Amino acid sequence: MSCEFSELTEPVQLPGCVPFAGKDAPDPARDRKHDVYKCLLHNAKRYKEAEGILVNTFLELEPNAIKALQEPGLDKPPVYPIGPLVKQESGNGIEESECLKWLDKQPLGSVLYVSFGSGGVLTLEQLNELALGLEDSKQRFLWVIRSPTDPLTFLPHGFLERTKDRGFMIPSWAPQAQILAHPSTGGFLSHCGWNSTLESIVSGVPLIAWPLYAEQKMNAVLLAEDIHVALRAHAGEEGMVRREEVARVVKGLMEGEEGKGVRNKMKEMKEGASRVLSNDGSSTKALSLVALKWKDHQKGLEQNGKH
Repeated sequence: MSCEFSELTEPVQLPGCVPFAGKDAPDPARDRKHDVYKCLLHNAKRYKEAEGILVNTFLELEPNAIKALQEPGLDKPPVYPIGPLVKQESGNGIEESECLKWLDKQPLGSVLYVSFGSGGVLTLEQLNELALGLEDSKQRFLWVIRSPTDPLTFLPHGFLERTKDRGFMIPSWAPQAQILAHPSTGGFLSHCGWNSTLESIVSGVPLIAWPLYAEQKMNAVLLAEDIHVALRAHAGEEGMVRREEVARVVKGLMEGEEGKGVRNKMKEMKEGASRVLSNDGSSTKALSLVALKWKDHQKGLEQNGKH
């Protein structure tokens, strides 16, 4: 194409993917004049030099994209989906135990976990709109809130007092994997970073997609429009997700009919994630295939007297 992605009037069509708007393309691809774009092209051209590519995804999550990538072609290395691989966090003392104790006291599936990841920081105005929307939704929430200084001082006046019976604030780090695995957690308002996405799938927790940067907007399209395990929080023309939209999408996920649909789809995806990692699952087989290739390569080196 001859223009920037953001200027496209028609959706972008990629093999195996749902069509997406140009504005949802990954950040590195959106400015051709930037050095990051040149770096992206350089690395993309080098993919064909690889003997194979390991991808942290799995067949039931992205069947069409994986099929498109695995179709034989000139200079196309084999692609091995070996996920979902998620890290188990080490604990962080008091804050960890306090938030998990709070979750223990909440009804099953009633809490919305809110976190934008380690790099996700909202503007002051957006922080306020999110807080007021959570308040208006009347839903229980556990919110990891980050800012350069004490984040709790940026919240709307009286917010903490008004939501103290159904909200729990964590002003730094949270044991995300344990929160998502907790039976009281019923939803995850997320930036759609890939690690967070996989952690949510492994625990079977449906999502509210609120992407911020990098490739997160494309992840959000996949989750909301392709596999239907997320509801999308929509920003207005000025780029702000207003309190009314926050309340609408939170209530929709936690108690609406739309929420039931994505919950059922996420349950299916959780079962699929468990299957692919079983002894005869597709991800286990893919990794075994790579291991056999490595072994054969090592044998060849040893036979030729190399180490």
